[in-house]
Amino acid sequence: MLLTHIGRYMLMLKGMFTRPENWRMYWKEFMRQCVDIGIGSLSIVLIISVFIGGVSTIQTAYQLVSPIIPKSTIGQVVRDTMILEFCPTITSIVLAGVVGSKIASELGNMRVSEQIDALEIMGINTKSYLILPKILAALLVVPMLVVISGFVGIWSGKIAGVVSGILSAQQYMQGLVLEFKPFNIVFALAKSYTFAFIISSIPAYFGYHVQGGALEIGQASTKAVVISCILILLADYGLAALLLKNG
Repeated sequence: MLLTHIGRYMLMLKGMFTRPENWRMYWKEFMRQCVDIGIGSLSIVLIISVFIGGVSTIQTAYQLVSPIIPKSTIGQVVRDTMILEFCPTITSIVLAGVVGSKIASELGNMRVSEQIDALEIMGINTKSYLILPKILAALLVVPMLVVISGFVGIWSGKIAGVVSGILSAQQYMQGLVLEFKPFNIVFALAKSYTFAFIISSIPAYFGYHVQGGALEIGQASTKAVVISCILILLADYGLAALLLKNG
């Protein structure tokens, strides 16, 4: 069963790469997906980033109880944890639920209502027209959301530290520039691109191959989100072991 799903998934990816029948139609679909994935998910990403950054500062300060450790270390820890783990991974897991379920349900509804069959009868490659713009849009927009999440999370960590009296703004800024490694940005972007592909292609596969009715659409959406989250965590571990070793 697993090999069957893998084979059908690979065939779906292979079937996407054909010459578009109408470039303007494909461009409109691509831009629509960018708006749905990017603008539609921006608010939840901002809310999550604000609270993650604030909580990271408070919990880091709680752990660093020794007077020997300078308070500027809090800013350094928050910076690295936000860039390396929280922003790309948690943001992608949230997007897997928001974006993934939407993609799976949209394609599943089109399959059940025979809209996909109608497009294929008209000579349109539905894999290329319906799935490829979603994946390309996710590869473009999700890294942007991760970058925004990083800025907002680090900024909210500073605000939380100053408001709660844990450290001053100057101490926090000192920690931000302390031993900064540019490779961490590359690592975070590599994770965001990998996760973007997962949260767009996996739900597209389950939605595209739905058979049945409304109940099966719901099951496909749930399965797509669960499997996407599992693959994100597995990819997170694999990239951490590979990239940080070479970093």
